[in-house]
Amino acid sequence: MSVVAIDGPSGVGKSSTAKEVARRLGYQYLDTGAMYRAMAWLCLNRGVTDPVDVLEQVRGADLEISLSPDEFFVSVDDIDVTEEIRGEEVSANVQTVSGVIDAREELIEMQRAYITAAPEGIVVEGRDITTVVAPDADVRLLMTARDEVRVARRAKEVHGNADAEAIAATQDLVTGRDAKDSATTSFLEAADGVFTLDTSDIDFDQVVETVLQLVKDSQ
Repeated sequence: MSVVAIDGPSGVGKSSTAKEVARRLGYQYLDTGAMYRAMAWLCLNRGVTDPVDVLEQVRGADLEISLSPDEFFVSVDDIDVTEEIRGEEVSANVQTVSGVIDAREELIEMQRAYITAAPEGIVVEGRDITTVVAPDADVRLLMTARDEVRVARRAKEVHGNADAEAIAATQDLVTGRDAKDSATTSFLEAADGVFTLDTSDIDFDQVVETVLQLVKDSQ
């Protein structure tokens, strides 16, 4: 069983790359960020912000996440939240969950259980994947890109374009969240043995081929 761990900040193309690599290899795909988003959605819906209460919500929730790169879904207590967790309000409040160390530990244990149970292989993407969640992964990769490139990509994803208004509306969702998350996670610099891939000036196909070659080299 092979594990491919992909770290990186917002807007570098982690999700699209991880899905395509999993698809090409016939591996499962785990979006760890979606798990934090789902729990943030739950806390928002219930008006929960206190760390003790956040932990209680995480422990008590029935969280389900698809491991298919083609049929992705996330549900909380049998409610499909796949679309809702991508909204701006959830994006702005993920730190409510990710900033609570005990809540992170609960979700990390779930992520490790998914990894261990993967039959053939799994591509795992998010933050702290190469250092905390799967430090022994066969391939460990940190994807990066220049700030302006990341903001423009996320603006297109969220607003459909990257004009000045969309950029301004997206700036804090990207760099602001990174600043908050960097207080509790380490995803902006590669740890020892982690390959760094700057996606600023290369296209999607080149990114995917680079990761596939890393997998091939590891076997």
